[in-house]
Amino acid sequence: METMAERYYRARMFFDAKDYVTASRLFAELVAEVPEDAALGMLLARAYYHSAQLGRAEAQLRRVLEQDPASDYAHLLLGRTLQRQSRHDEAAGHLRLAEAMSG
Repeated sequence: METMAERYYRARMFFDAKDYVTASRLFAELVAEVPEDAALGMLLARAYYHSAQLGRAEAQLRRVLEQDPASDYAHLLLGRTLQRQSRHDEAAGHLRLAEAMSG
């Protein structure tokens, strides 16, 4: 049986190889075990975003922002996720926040 660290590195390998669907499945399992890990949740959101699972990406990004409202990258990615869903008005606020936070 793989350790959590081994499973993380395997998921990361798929992510780095741009197999985002497989990476998202593996990261989702890890996030289910450690939901308070915002960095892991962010990787899951990114895998969802890159594999065009936009509803899942949005939901995961909102969870990340509940844990860490000051995450400029989460705001940026949520804004882009909303843009890809043609929800430009909703995206604008997150994109402005990301820009203001990152300088």
